[in-house]
Amino acid sequence: MSESSRRLFTRGSWSETSRVADILRKETIGGILVLLAAIVALILANSPASNAYHRLMAASIGPDELHLDLSIGAWAADGLLALFFFVVGLELKREFVAGDLREPARAALPIAAAVGGMVVPALIFVGFNVGSDDAALSGWAVPTATDIAFAVAVLAVVGTHLPSALRTFLLTLAVVDDLLAIIVIAVFYSSQLNFAALGLALIPLSLFAIAVQRRIRSWWLLVPLAVVTWALVHASGIHATVAGVLLGFTVPVIRSDAAGGPDAGPGLAEHFEHRLRPLSAGVAVPLFAFCAAGVTVGGLAGLQRALHDHVTLGVMVGLVVGKAVGVFGTTFALAKFTRASLDDGLRWPDVGGVAILAGIGFTVSLLISELAFDDAARVEHAKVGVLLGSVTAALIAAVVLRLRNRSYSRLADVEEVDDDHDGIPDVYRDRA
Repeated sequence: MSESSRRLFTRGSWSETSRVADILRKETIGGILVLLAAIVALILANSPASNAYHRLMAASIGPDELHLDLSIGAWAADGLLALFFFVVGLELKREFVAGDLREPARAALPIAAAVGGMVVPALIFVGFNVGSDDAALSGWAVPTATDIAFAVAVLAVVGTHLPSALRTFLLTLAVVDDLLAIIVIAVFYSSQLNFAALGLALIPLSLFAIAVQRRIRSWWLLVPLAVVTWALVHASGIHATVAGVLLGFTVPVIRSDAAGGPDAGPGLAEHFEHRLRPLSAGVAVPLFAFCAAGVTVGGLAGLQRALHDHVTLGVMVGLVVGKAVGVFGTTFALAKFTRASLDDGLRWPDVGGVAILAGIGFTVSLLISELAFDDAARVEHAKVGVLLGSVTAALIAAVVLRLRNRSYSRLADVEEVDDDHDGIPDVYRDRA
């Protein structure tokens, strides 16, 4: 191959890679990939290939000497999701430093909505399982999570004319929800702590922080430091995904003041998020969904058994009803009894649609299902509840938001009519 041909091939390969990355950054694509991965897993787990699928998920790989001889399913939950939570950590820090969460007045309603959207589902789950054994109650956090990728994807598909403030409200709510989920996982679903490993983890974490604060982007330095931090956090007993969030929090958000200098440009958080989001949304989360969503239902009889389990019912009702009531009820109460108010472009039916949409728990709910229970059957039943509850919430929210979208679309068409050519839309003159 000539030098010119090689350059042309390299340029073409890079162009294709860049085009794929741009596609994977689209909010709808990530949600679609996760959904497809979950569907494939469900089909395999309920087909003649079921045993092969579960054997694959249970297969162990990794160095035994480092206590990393984990199953493929565990690698997906502990390893792949660490990348997802690293991106979440970047997003969280960006929102707190330079986004909507830095302004308490604007952030008050979605933050309160996120808290209410976790408390009410948890209470509903406990209500369903309060007469059961203590092991069942350990799943209280399963219905408390909101899946950003799925929720935003549904909103993007059905909400072409919805106000942009609604998307901001959903994103803020989901970001705070992620932060609360991380805290719940770290506090309630971590095993006995190994303080030696936890202390050692601070060394590579600190070195990573120093490097990124100095605007160092070299992958050959940052990736090993991140991997060692992840491994030591995993060994400490804290769930390894927390390492991803901690690493994300160290990355600077604010642009460098060195205008025109070698360090000028966007903060590293924005740079890393841009680079890693396609890998997170297009690879890590779909692969986790493939590994976690493969629930062997056992046909109609198995589905009936699952629906008779209070764990399944608590998760389903928590996601579909608890999330909607918690998000909408808290937002309404705060707006009514305090000085907080909705954005001028939003109406309460819009908030109601987003509140139902928040019941899509999927990714983090599946993860907590695996962490909450030791009994395999109960894990399966919790996952059935997550899948059924998330799908139900998505369908109901899609109908509600589609109706709202149609109303905004008609309003936009009417407001364009100005028969008198006086610059005042007829709809406003009619209202007056």
